[in-house]
Amino acid sequence: MTPDRTDRNACDGQALYPRGPILAIESSCDETACAILSPEGEVLAEKVISQEAHAAFGGVVPEIAARAHLALLPDLARKTVEASGLTLHDLGAVAASTGPGLIGGLIVGANFGKGLAIALDKPFIAVNHIEAHALSARLPGVSKKNISFPFLLLLVSGGHCQCLAVEGIGRYRRLGGTIDDAAGEAFDKVAKMLGLGWPGGPQLEALAKKGNPAAFAFPRPLKGRAGCDFSFSGLKTALARQIEPYGNTALPRSVAADLSASFQQAVADVIEDRVRHAFAMMEPPTTLVAAGGVAANGVLRASLTRIAAEHDVPFVAPPLRLCTDNAVMVAWAALEVCHEAARRGLPMPDDRAVRPRPRWPLSEMQERFAVQAEAV
Repeated sequence: MTPDRTDRNACDGQALYPRGPILAIESSCDETACAILSPEGEVLAEKVISQEAHAAFGGVVPEIAARAHLALLPDLARKTVEASGLTLHDLGAVAASTGPGLIGGLIVGANFGKGLAIALDKPFIAVNHIEAHALSARLPGVSKKNISFPFLLLLVSGGHCQCLAVEGIGRYRRLGGTIDDAAGEAFDKVAKMLGLGWPGGPQLEALAKKGNPAAFAFPRPLKGRAGCDFSFSGLKTALARQIEPYGNTALPRSVAADLSASFQQAVADVIEDRVRHAFAMMEPPTTLVAAGGVAANGVLRASLTRIAAEHDVPFVAPPLRLCTDNAVMVAWAALEVCHEAARRGLPMPDDRAVRPRPRWPLSEMQERFAVQAEAV
């Protein structure tokens, strides 16, 4: 079946759902975020707090994250509504990341969203966090033209590294993924080895600008092999071996810079090779899209821009603020689901019965429309 190439918001002449702006909540990891979008996707307000308490531990502590979400979310939601110039009763729906992610944070955000929706007698939309990343490039204003289906998505973040054929709303085909560490996880662990702060990815990239990307001959795991799976564990180990001779002695800054630049280039080369293979595994895509925190990396963006040009398609990535976890993408994903329901002639979704899940495969997203259709 050929995926439809309908423009976003096309609903066969029917009115769009929801009947007012949507308030979205993101709490799947260590960012506490809220945003309000109009039914057409205009960002009316957005706020995010990156929790700083995890820096002392060199990584996210789930219990600390959940407690922080619980403390921060009520006031953050109030300030977001105030910034939009709306009142709670002006809202048409409430949405929240409901999986995958850290279960404590998901429970806090989803239950807060459900409680607010019940109090306001508004629908609640449960959003798959990965689907939100996948659709973020379709947000009005991100690209100069509407991104139509199918498009090739590279999702690279601290917890995910995969290539997806995005064939429609709810229709996602996984082409390949990491068999060990995610790219962002590898960046953070290497940054910690080099004595850099947390989060490590941005600090490693900054240090790499002062180094030589050819100084160390790091391996390119799986490069040239069939398919588009990823592996970064061996690359991380190769860097650790370069550090061993220094023992407890601090690395010279120049050596740390060369290690950073060489590691970053190896990761970019591997991803470039894997994405080239992904192009051959699907119907010719209309666009190459990158999303997730690592998509903010400048060297990786340059590689992806080059690949897209070779295939005569545009390369699109959200603005840097929308690459990391945020509530704007959650709100937009909820709107995409609502618009798709309207296009199919289905009622406005209401997911109050959906429970938060630490794992929520994208392969299950199409089922929501089948369930709605059966209920009609």
